[in-house]
Amino acid sequence: MTIEQKRLIINSFKKIPLEQWGPYLSERQWGTVREDYGPYGDAWNYFPYDHAHCRQYEWGEDGLAGISDFFQNLCFAIALWNGKDNTLKERLFGLGNNQGNHGEDVKELYYHLDNVPTHYYMEYLYKYPQQAFPYQQLLQENRLRTKLEPEYEILDTGVFDDDEYFDVLVTYAKQNSYDIFIKIDITNRYHKAADITVLPTLWFYNKWNDDPETKPEISLRNKNSVKASHHRLGDYYLYFQTPKDKWFTENETNREKVLGQPNKTPWVKDAFHNALIKGENLDALRKRKNGTKFSPVYKIRLDGGKTESIYLRLSNKSIANPFTVGFKKVFEVRKEEANAFYKAILHPDTDPEFMLLQRQALSGLLWSKQYYHFDVEKWLTTSDGITPVNDGKKFGRNHDWKHLKNQDIIAMPDKWEYPWYAAWDMAFQCIPMSMVDPGFAKNQLLLIMREWYMKPDGQLPAYEWNFSDVNPPVQAWAALSVYRIEGEKTGHYDIDFLKRIFQKLLINFTWWINRKDTNGNNMFEGGFLGLDNIGVFNRSIELPGQMQLEQADGTSWMGMYALNMMDMALEIAMKDVTFEDTATKFFEQFVLIAEALNEHGMWNEEDRFFYDTLAIAGSPPLQLRIHSIVGITTLFAVSIIEKKKLDKLSDFQKRISWFENYRLKNNKFWPNEEKTDGDTILLSLVPRDRLVSLLERLLNEDEFLSPGGIRALSKYHKKNPYSVRIDNIDYNIQYDPGDSTSNLFGGNSNWRGPVWMPINYLIIQSIRKYGIFYGNALKVECPVGSGVYMNLEEVADFLTQRVISLFQPDETGSIPQYGKYNWFYQQPGNEHLNLFYEYFHGDTGMGLGACHQTGWTALLAELITAHQESAMKRKPATTPEITVVE
Repeated sequence: MTIEQKRLIINSFKKIPLEQWGPYLSERQWGTVREDYGPYGDAWNYFPYDHAHCRQYEWGEDGLAGISDFFQNLCFAIALWNGKDNTLKERLFGLGNNQGNHGEDVKELYYHLDNVPTHYYMEYLYKYPQQAFPYQQLLQENRLRTKLEPEYEILDTGVFDDDEYFDVLVTYAKQNSYDIFIKIDITNRYHKAADITVLPTLWFYNKWNDDPETKPEISLRNKNSVKASHHRLGDYYLYFQTPKDKWFTENETNREKVLGQPNKTPWVKDAFHNALIKGENLDALRKRKNGTKFSPVYKIRLDGGKTESIYLRLSNKSIANPFTVGFKKVFEVRKEEANAFYKAILHPDTDPEFMLLQRQALSGLLWSKQYYHFDVEKWLTTSDGITPVNDGKKFGRNHDWKHLKNQDIIAMPDKWEYPWYAAWDMAFQCIPMSMVDPGFAKNQLLLIMREWYMKPDGQLPAYEWNFSDVNPPVQAWAALSVYRIEGEKTGHYDIDFLKRIFQKLLINFTWWINRKDTNGNNMFEGGFLGLDNIGVFNRSIELPGQMQLEQADGTSWMGMYALNMMDMALEIAMKDVTFEDTATKFFEQFVLIAEALNEHGMWNEEDRFFYDTLAIAGSPPLQLRIHSIVGITTLFAVSIIEKKKLDKLSDFQKRISWFENYRLKNNKFWPNEEKTDGDTILLSLVPRDRLVSLLERLLNEDEFLSPGGIRALSKYHKKNPYSVRIDNIDYNIQYDPGDSTSNLFGGNSNWRGPVWMPINYLIIQSIRKYGIFYGNALKVECPVGSGVYMNLEEVADFLTQRVISLFQPDETGSIPQYGKYNWFYQQPGNEHLNLFYEYFHGDTGMGLGACHQTGWTALLAELITAHQESAMKRKPATTPEITVVE
């Protein structure tokens, strides 16, 4: 067991099983729903980027390469100035949703290079231009572009040409949980000398406006240290090497700049900007000895190719000599411990390049942890000191979620693009998280089920833009996956975790049955279901007249949910027989859902595909004949039950036998149930012949199969757009392999052609499960038209390899996900930098959307492990040499 694994075990016994300090600082707090106190629900314009440096936040903080304690009382991050910009670089810049031609988008180059679950070692690389940062150029060029054009990125501006930039590498290494060494390495990548000012910044999150008596303070102790005192956190000390200046100010709004009102004091949030860039109040600033925000100021001139390092130390102890001889050794030791940790958890036979890819994916996932604070009731009924309480907010977005009171460390989908949790993203995130920290993964899944998240009626919060939106119910599947990954890795199968989450899932499952099956026919609507613009129209809207959309994917997700709950109940029943009848209940529910899907109008025999169905009063149902991932979700509900389980659960076996006999005797539908000569039974939503038909489309390169995985919409619709006329309105959908060309759900995500990691993961996992059961008894042509036939485990490996290829150099040395920007990632020093995009172009594999979506693209790490394990399983045994002696 490694040292890092031992730390995790120790932490698991704590009341709060977290490290007090971690990367819990958001990368974007502005433009969030939490900070929007206006009457119109326009979060992007109410708190824009231009206010972030001079206006205090109400619900959290943000920063560059930063950390905080787990209640975000005290924060640390870096600020930079290249001598040319109009503001300090304190946070990442990006476009708001209304500024980009495809919605919001960060316009920076930064990389989460390393991290471990206890955050005893972390690395973050930021690339800072030496020319003036092209803020206006990025705004103007993107504003001029249409949705049919690509986004204008920072690598298009020319500021990184000729390597005219700084690499700023921030490394954290803990001496212990309350004592953190910090190293900032600044490298001039240009061939000429250049100047940079570095301001490592320590500040308090402003909670004192509500309670002035609890205002904390940072005060000067001596020329190389300050003391930060907080009534709840206690005392912390920041030690630093001798700087050019030491500045203090307050983390409070510059009301003159934001509102045109006089400030009570010049010591406002952006005082350092004004002092450094404009020279304002410089002498007075140097005389200040306390405040709630502090920076030592380092002005550095670096020759071309040279590196300079700045060291700091944040500790809860008063230390006479904080930088004793040999203190740098802690960085080496913690790096070695991180190496040992990843060596222990990753498959030993994995290619070193793949191991690095896995490590960066998992490190990005760990960097995505964020302090998330939102009390909806308080938000609705209070002012931010700028806008009075108003009816627009009181009766607007999320007004019926007053019970929701969140203040937790949560893994975000992407701490800039999506600095808020999303119910189904979180489920996918927990799969790779269980590879590094199964305790945190389990706690995340349990957290969103708690009463301060889940609505009293059982609905889970979707995301802060609309907590009432509906995401696919993948929590039961995720819980089982986490349970099994931990068990296979450690030998510890946590039945208590399954029991806890099962009880909560029962409530949520009941909500789905009561609220999303309007007609009680086991055909589910759902609405949004997380797939943004996958439908020909917005599936969340209320349809005109007596129309109702019965969703193939909504019904399939619920079939999967029922089967997952059955599997979970069976697993628990092996230890606690009182769960046996619950397994029976979910098996019967699965049968009824399978009947609805297969028998009641969603299957099209001519096309051999499943479709959403529009039920219209007084008219035959209308199938929406779109070849999309909606029809493929039917593959996800598949389970293999071992006969030895059934032998131990006689009541369950007796009940399903009776149920089967009854339904077959009365000519009622019975789902796909197949038995082998061995000891397993297969249960699946689709019969074998329909499975084969779906795979024929899935593995066809003219339909779903792309060079980088499975497309969300078939390429068939490139030449065959689909249109339907409803209530005198024409709705159309066509194959769009790249960025979104529609405005649905903000227009920043596209499901009409690109490749999405979470769906590919589910497809591959499901096909592999079919393959384990069928073996060589079922082979399909893969790809269609190739003449090559594979069993389904081989198909799963084939699809995995296609997905992995998005991150691998091709025969020309280019990596598909980088597209036209490969020139940058082929430069010396950049070859091993990886990004993890939200989705990928359906033809070229270029990365699109959020570029640090390790929230679910970190699933890549688990895919690589599963692929390696499959390869090892199929590897023929070595034939021993036999020597014949005459």
